[in-house]
Amino acid sequence: MIQLKDQELKVSGKIDYDNAEQYYQSGIQQIKQHAQFPLVVNLAELEQGSTLALAVFIRWLRQTPDPQSLVFKSVPTKMIKIIQSCHLEHDLKLI
Repeated sequence: MIQLKDQELKVSGKIDYDNAEQYYQSGIQQIKQHAQFPLVVNLAELEQGSTLALAVFIRWLRQTPDPQSLVFKSVPTKMIKIIQSCHLEHDLKLI
């Protein structure tokens, strides 16, 4: 699931149609409690990078004060390819 630890929002598991809203709500709750931005979103333990997972992350980003408020770390290769094919590589900050 989602855990705020060591100034990082750590996302683990698999985001699918059954739990995407739960991931969104849990993440947005953590983001709203975090006072200092940018916040690193660590995807190292995400089981699968998908368009659905990316949609959840973009919804989070839309709720932040600035488009650069979230920094994505350890983005899965498949998700990087999706980001590039959607021409979002300049809109999302990846490290």
